[in-house]
Amino acid sequence: MTTNRHYRGLDISLLVYPHHATQAGSGHNYEEGFDASIRISEPGSGMDSAKSRLFRVPGKRPFEHSGDARRASVAYAEMLIDGGRSGRSLWEPA
Repeated sequence: MTTNRHYRGLDISLLVYPHHATQAGSGHNYEEGFDASIRISEPGSGMDSAKSRLFRVPGKRPFEHSGDARRASVAYAEMLIDGGRSGRSLWEPA
């Protein structure tokens, strides 16, 4: 599930997905929880652009609900954009 948002002139894509991949011929297994990632990019830049980065939302265990994963994703994206990388640019590799 992907949700797009905008914050401080940047595009944010929230990517929430089941913790374990769905097996062929089976339904989704949401009871194992959810993982999340975010893509931050400048408007109009492609996914392969130098001004587009993908970050995995940190956590010690999967999020229990998809809503929890979305809220954590928004908070993490805002923290990164507001300079939460110890003085490093958002576009610099980790």
